[in-house]
Amino acid sequence: MNRFDTVEDPRRRRLIEALTAGLLSAGLPWGNAAGQSIFGNRPAKLPAGQSIYRIVGSATVNGAAANLQTVVRPGDTVATGKDSEIVFVVGEHSMILRNESRLVIEGERSGAASLLLAAMRLVTGKLLSVSRNSRTRIVTPTATIGIRGTGWYAEADPEQTYFCTCYGVTEIGANNDPESRDEVIAKHHDRPLYILGKAAAGKSIRNAPFINHTDQELMLIETLVGRTPPFVFPKDDYSGPRREY
Repeated sequence: MNRFDTVEDPRRRRLIEALTAGLLSAGLPWGNAAGQSIFGNRPAKLPAGQSIYRIVGSATVNGAAANLQTVVRPGDTVATGKDSEIVFVVGEHSMILRNESRLVIEGERSGAASLLLAAMRLVTGKLLSVSRNSRTRIVTPTATIGIRGTGWYAEADPEQTYFCTCYGVTEIGANNDPESRDEVIAKHHDRPLYILGKAAAGKSIRNAPFINHTDQELMLIETLVGRTPPFVFPKDDYSGPRREY
Protein backbone atom coordinates (compact mmCIF):
# COMPACT_ATOMS: atom_id res chain seq x y z
CA MET A 1 0.00 0.00 0.00
CA ASN A 2 1.28 3.47 -0.85
CA ARG A 3 2.18 5.65 2.13
CA PHE A 4 -0.37 8.27 1.06
CA ASP A 5 -3.32 5.83 0.87
CA THR A 6 -4.29 6.32 4.52
CA VAL A 7 -7.67 6.64 6.19
CA GLU A 8 -8.95 10.21 6.08
CA ASP A 9 -9.41 12.26 9.25
CA PRO A 10 -12.91 11.23 10.47
CA ARG A 11 -13.78 14.87 11.32
CA ARG A 12 -12.91 15.96 7.79
CA ARG A 13 -14.97 13.12 6.32
CA ARG A 14 -18.02 13.99 8.46
CA LEU A 15 -17.73 17.64 7.44
CA ILE A 16 -17.65 16.85 3.73
CA GLU A 17 -20.48 14.34 4.08
CA ALA A 18 -22.52 17.11 5.71
CA LEU A 19 -21.78 19.36 2.77
CA THR A 20 -23.01 16.77 0.30
CA ALA A 21 -26.12 16.07 2.40
CA GLY A 22 -27.66 19.44 1.72
CA LEU A 23 -25.41 22.49 1.58
CA LEU A 24 -25.13 22.61 -2.20
CA SER A 25 -27.84 24.55 -3.97
CA ALA A 26 -28.42 26.53 -7.13
CA GLY A 27 -26.29 29.65 -7.44
CA LEU A 28 -23.87 29.88 -4.53
CA PRO A 29 -22.83 26.40 -3.42
CA TRP A 30 -23.50 26.96 0.29
CA GLY A 31 -26.68 27.03 2.38
CA ASN A 32 -26.99 29.75 5.03
CA ALA A 33 -27.93 28.04 8.30
CA ALA A 34 -26.19 24.74 7.62
CA GLY A 35 -23.03 26.44 6.43
CA GLN A 36 -22.88 28.56 9.56
CA SER A 37 -23.43 25.61 11.88
CA ILE A 38 -20.61 23.53 10.37
CA PHE A 39 -18.00 26.15 9.49
CA GLY A 40 -18.75 28.77 12.14
CA ASN A 41 -19.62 31.35 9.48
CA ARG A 42 -21.10 31.14 6.01
CA PRO A 43 -18.33 30.66 3.43
CA ALA A 44 -17.84 33.83 1.40
CA LYS A 45 -15.01 35.92 0.03
CA LEU A 46 -12.79 36.93 2.92
CA PRO A 47 -12.76 40.67 3.67
CA ALA A 48 -9.63 42.70 3.02
CA GLY A 49 -7.13 42.24 5.83
CA GLN A 50 -8.34 38.76 6.84
CA SER A 51 -6.18 35.78 5.91
CA ILE A 52 -7.42 32.82 7.94
CA TYR A 53 -10.87 31.34 7.54
CA ARG A 54 -10.66 28.31 9.79
CA ILE A 55 -8.23 26.51 12.12
CA VAL A 56 -8.76 23.01 13.48
CA GLY A 57 -6.29 21.92 16.13
CA SER A 58 -3.01 23.84 16.15
CA ALA A 59 -1.28 25.96 13.52
CA THR A 60 1.60 28.40 13.58
CA VAL A 61 2.76 31.28 11.38
CA ASN A 62 6.50 31.95 11.67
CA GLY A 63 6.55 29.80 14.80
CA ALA A 64 3.84 31.75 16.66
CA ALA A 65 0.42 30.24 17.38
CA ALA A 66 -2.09 31.36 14.75
CA ASN A 67 -5.66 32.53 15.29
CA LEU A 68 -8.36 33.99 13.06
CA GLN A 69 -6.78 37.46 13.38
CA THR A 70 -3.34 36.33 12.18
CA VAL A 71 -2.33 37.73 8.79
CA VAL A 72 -0.41 35.44 6.42
CA ARG A 73 1.88 37.12 3.88
CA PRO A 74 4.51 36.14 1.31
CA GLY A 75 7.68 35.37 3.21
CA ASP A 76 5.86 33.54 6.01
CA THR A 77 6.11 29.91 7.10
CA VAL A 78 2.88 28.12 8.03
CA ALA A 79 2.87 24.81 9.92
CA THR A 80 0.23 22.53 11.41
CA GLY A 81 0.26 20.03 14.26
CA LYS A 82 -1.13 16.53 14.58
CA ASP A 83 -4.85 16.19 13.71
CA SER A 84 -4.83 19.84 12.61
CA GLU A 85 -5.74 21.90 9.55
CA ILE A 86 -5.71 25.56 8.50
CA VAL A 87 -7.73 27.19 5.71
CA PHE A 88 -6.30 30.53 4.59
CA VAL A 89 -5.76 33.01 1.76
CA VAL A 90 -2.68 34.88 0.54
CA GLY A 91 -3.61 37.39 -2.15
CA GLU A 92 -5.50 35.47 -4.86
CA HIS A 93 -4.21 32.11 -3.62
CA SER A 94 -6.51 30.09 -1.35
CA MET A 95 -5.31 26.99 0.52
CA ILE A 96 -6.02 24.12 2.88
CA LEU A 97 -2.90 22.97 4.71
CA ARG A 98 -3.49 19.60 6.35
CA ASN A 99 -2.07 17.96 9.47
CA GLU A 100 1.65 17.81 10.25
CA SER A 101 2.59 20.00 7.30
CA ARG A 102 5.14 22.76 6.81
CA LEU A 103 4.76 25.35 4.04
CA VAL A 104 7.16 28.18 3.18
CA ILE A 105 5.50 30.97 1.16
CA GLU A 106 8.14 32.73 -0.89
CA GLY A 107 7.63 36.28 -2.10
CA GLU A 108 9.03 38.61 -4.72
CA ARG A 109 9.24 42.39 -4.49
CA SER A 110 6.43 44.32 -6.22
CA GLY A 111 6.97 48.01 -5.68
CA ALA A 112 8.72 49.69 -2.79
CA ALA A 113 7.14 47.83 0.10
CA SER A 114 4.88 45.03 -1.12
CA LEU A 115 5.53 41.37 -1.85
CA LEU A 116 3.70 39.05 -4.22
CA LEU A 117 3.52 35.31 -3.76
CA ALA A 118 6.18 33.85 -6.06
CA ALA A 119 6.45 30.23 -4.93
CA MET A 120 5.37 27.76 -2.28
CA ARG A 121 7.80 25.28 -0.78
CA LEU A 122 5.98 22.30 0.73
CA VAL A 123 8.68 20.93 3.00
CA THR A 124 6.42 18.11 4.15
CA GLY A 125 2.72 17.37 4.35
CA LYS A 126 -0.41 17.96 2.29
CA LEU A 127 -1.69 21.10 0.56
CA LEU A 128 -4.76 21.90 -1.56
CA SER A 129 -4.59 25.26 -3.36
CA VAL A 130 -6.34 27.34 -6.01
CA SER A 131 -5.28 30.45 -7.91
CA ARG A 132 -6.38 32.11 -11.11
CA ASN A 133 -4.64 34.20 -13.77
CA SER A 134 -1.31 34.00 -11.97
CA ARG A 135 1.87 32.02 -12.41
CA THR A 136 3.71 30.51 -9.50
CA ARG A 137 5.52 27.30 -8.62
CA ILE A 138 5.36 24.64 -5.95
CA VAL A 139 8.58 23.03 -4.76
CA THR A 140 8.74 19.77 -2.78
CA PRO A 141 11.70 17.57 -1.83
CA THR A 142 11.32 15.62 -5.11
CA ALA A 143 9.54 17.93 -7.57
CA THR A 144 9.32 21.45 -8.95
CA ILE A 145 5.97 22.27 -10.54
CA GLY A 146 5.05 25.36 -12.53
CA ILE A 147 1.48 26.51 -11.85
CA ARG A 148 -0.41 28.47 -14.50
CA GLY A 149 -3.40 29.65 -12.47
CA THR A 150 -5.17 26.44 -11.50
CA GLY A 151 -6.39 24.15 -8.75
CA TRP A 152 -4.03 21.50 -7.43
CA TYR A 153 -3.31 19.12 -4.57
CA ALA A 154 0.09 17.90 -3.35
CA GLU A 155 1.43 15.51 -0.74
CA ALA A 156 5.17 15.63 -0.07
CA ASP A 157 7.77 13.64 1.83
CA PRO A 158 11.51 13.08 1.26
CA GLU A 159 10.95 10.09 -1.06
CA GLN A 160 8.11 11.14 -3.35
CA THR A 161 5.46 13.72 -4.19
CA TYR A 162 1.85 13.05 -5.05
CA PHE A 163 0.44 15.75 -7.31
CA CYS A 164 -3.01 16.21 -8.85
CA THR A 165 -3.74 18.96 -11.35
CA CYS A 166 -7.39 19.38 -10.41
CA TYR A 167 -7.99 21.81 -13.29
CA GLY A 168 -5.76 24.01 -15.41
CA VAL A 169 -2.19 23.58 -16.64
CA THR A 170 0.93 22.52 -14.75
CA GLU A 171 4.52 21.84 -15.80
CA ILE A 172 6.08 19.07 -13.71
CA GLY A 173 9.74 18.20 -13.25
CA ALA A 174 11.59 15.74 -11.03
CA ASN A 175 14.29 17.50 -9.00
CA ASN A 176 16.85 14.70 -9.32
CA ASP A 177 16.03 13.62 -12.88
CA PRO A 178 16.19 16.27 -15.63
CA GLU A 179 14.85 13.72 -18.12
CA SER A 180 11.56 13.39 -16.23
CA ARG A 181 9.40 16.33 -17.23
CA ASP A 182 5.74 16.55 -18.16
CA GLU A 183 2.91 18.98 -18.84
CA VAL A 184 -0.59 18.24 -17.58
CA ILE A 185 -3.68 19.97 -18.97
CA ALA A 186 -6.66 18.96 -16.84
CA LYS A 187 -10.34 19.76 -16.66
CA HIS A 188 -11.25 17.61 -13.65
CA HIS A 189 -8.50 15.59 -11.91
CA ASP A 190 -7.60 13.98 -15.22
CA ARG A 191 -4.06 12.79 -14.50
CA PRO A 192 -2.70 12.57 -10.92
CA LEU A 193 0.99 11.71 -10.70
CA TYR A 194 3.73 10.50 -8.39
CA ILE A 195 7.13 12.21 -8.73
CA LEU A 196 9.81 9.99 -7.24
CA GLY A 197 13.05 11.00 -5.60
CA LYS A 198 14.92 7.94 -6.87
CA ALA A 199 14.19 6.18 -10.17
CA ALA A 200 15.82 5.28 -13.47
CA ALA A 201 16.50 8.26 -15.73
CA GLY A 202 13.31 9.41 -17.41
CA LYS A 203 11.14 7.21 -15.15
CA SER A 204 10.59 9.46 -12.12
CA ILE A 205 7.05 10.56 -13.05
CA ARG A 206 4.35 7.89 -12.82
CA ASN A 207 0.56 7.74 -12.94
CA ALA A 208 -1.26 7.79 -9.61
CA PRO A 209 -4.82 7.33 -8.31
CA PHE A 210 -7.06 10.17 -7.17
CA ILE A 211 -6.73 10.45 -3.36
CA ASN A 212 -7.41 12.61 -0.30
CA HIS A 213 -9.09 15.73 -1.73
CA THR A 214 -12.59 16.57 -2.93
CA ASP A 215 -14.51 18.92 -5.18
CA GLN A 216 -16.34 20.29 -2.14
CA GLU A 217 -13.05 21.45 -0.64
CA LEU A 218 -12.09 23.08 -3.93
CA MET A 219 -15.44 24.89 -3.96
CA LEU A 220 -14.83 26.14 -0.42
CA ILE A 221 -11.41 27.64 -1.09
CA GLU A 222 -12.50 29.13 -4.42
CA THR A 223 -15.40 30.79 -2.56
CA LEU A 224 -12.95 32.40 -0.12
CA VAL A 225 -11.39 34.37 -3.00
CA GLY A 226 -14.72 35.15 -4.69
CA ARG A 227 -14.64 32.49 -7.42
CA THR A 228 -16.22 29.17 -8.35
CA PRO A 229 -14.38 26.16 -9.80
CA PRO A 230 -14.73 25.48 -13.53
CA PHE A 231 -16.76 22.28 -13.15
CA VAL A 232 -20.16 21.02 -12.02
CA PHE A 233 -20.59 17.83 -10.02
CA PRO A 234 -23.54 15.91 -8.53
CA LYS A 235 -24.72 16.75 -5.03
CA ASP A 236 -24.14 13.19 -3.83
CA ASP A 237 -20.57 12.96 -5.12
CA TYR A 238 -18.46 12.82 -1.96
CA SER A 239 -15.25 11.25 -3.09
CA GLY A 240 -14.81 12.68 -6.57
CA PRO A 241 -13.36 10.71 -9.47
CA ARG A 242 -11.60 7.41 -8.84
CA ARG A 243 -9.40 5.77 -11.44
CA GLU A 244 -7.65 2.43 -11.75
CA TYR A 245 -4.03 2.37 -12.91
